[in-house]
Amino acid sequence: MLKIYLTLLKTKKDKMKLPIVCPSCESTLIVSQMKCTNCDTTVNGNYELPLYLQLGREEQQFILDFFLSSGSIKEMSKQANLSYPTMRNKMDDLIEKISKLKKALP
Repeated sequence: MLKIYLTLLKTKKDKMKLPIVCPSCESTLIVSQMKCTNCDTTVNGNYELPLYLQLGREEQQFILDFFLSSGSIKEMSKQANLSYPTMRNKMDDLIEKISKLKKALP
């Protein structure tokens, strides 16, 4: 099951996207190993994902789009072909989710 899940995460260049939830129980994952592609140094430990990476891919893309539109919800709604109130509701939902994640941080 995990192998199938990880295969689905592969991108065009055969790099895998970082999974943020366990494919078995849907709990939040932690980073336990990182490797330098230049010198092959490996760092092991238990590291929490940064808050941004704890968001889903669509939520991450929303934040990026917001940044690239200079923080203009009006511009985002135009580009997404959605009404301003719809885009504002998406923003409010994301703000609420980030606030909850931030409160849960140690």
